[in-house]
Amino acid sequence: MRRDLLPLALLTLAADAAATTDAGRPPTGDADAGSPTVVTTCGAWKRADVPVRGSMTAALVAAVGEDGSQVAAHFARIFMWDLDLRRDVVPGDQMTVLWRRTEADEIEIGSAHYTSQRLGRVLRAYRFRGPDDQYSSYWDAEGVEVARRLKASPLRDYQQITALLKDRPTHQGMDFKTPVGTPVYAPRAGMVSRVDWRLKGNGRCLELRFEDGVTAKFLHLSAVKVGRQSAVRAGQIVALTGNTGRSTAPHLHYQLNRGRRTLDPVNYHGSSRRRLGGAALDDFKGEIVALERGCGAGAAKGR
Repeated sequence: MRRDLLPLALLTLAADAAATTDAGRPPTGDADAGSPTVVTTCGAWKRADVPVRGSMTAALVAAVGEDGSQVAAHFARIFMWDLDLRRDVVPGDQMTVLWRRTEADEIEIGSAHYTSQRLGRVLRAYRFRGPDDQYSSYWDAEGVEVARRLKASPLRDYQQITALLKDRPTHQGMDFKTPVGTPVYAPRAGMVSRVDWRLKGNGRCLELRFEDGVTAKFLHLSAVKVGRQSAVRAGQIVALTGNTGRSTAPHLHYQLNRGRRTLDPVNYHGSSRRRLGGAALDDFKGEIVALERGCGAGAAKGR
């Protein structure tokens, strides 16, 4: 995980902010691959309307400049649940992203849209923190959370899932971005089979064998709360997250294996999407409307 994946600050944007076009930025790539690139400034925010030419990352880097690689990384994580970045991204797709660099010198995305020819629809995401949430998340225009949540998750509070099993062939689990010291829960009942092996790479770590024979590995921990051969119940705190071993930022690596075969936690546990309702949904939609009047791309602020 990269060090630029740190907590995102709360979003603020005046509804009457004036948008000015950066006319000096030329389009990049082939002229016939979608609409021309347009970058506008809206107060502290910047908005880019970018056609895909080649890869998503290449197009955003060319359009955004020095912030491009970080904007592209955040953008990809938002849509990785619905968009296969290796197969679904094709030339002529269209991206819109509203971002800024915070006082902490970090990239923050307020809203993102992706028009997919292969899927035949527009994916939309707006940042918003629900009334009962510790961290902001991304929601579509109807108030449905973009990211999926495991039905039996090792973490109850986390900032974002930053890597899925399918992301790259050498990655064998899910990565949860979360501060050091976040409680780790046993998703299912089982027995602790190993503690603190291969410390150089894994850091402090724990392996739990579920009753069905599947083993769960929890890596890069700051503390382990159970001993080897301990029986644990579902929902019991077994460890605290950290930044140990081969890790460049605080996160939890969660991995499932049946023998030598790696399992996808999303398929094994199942997942669901939350939906905003009541006053929270009204607040969310009100913010989208107000902010779209300012920059046109739309951004929901965190609280």
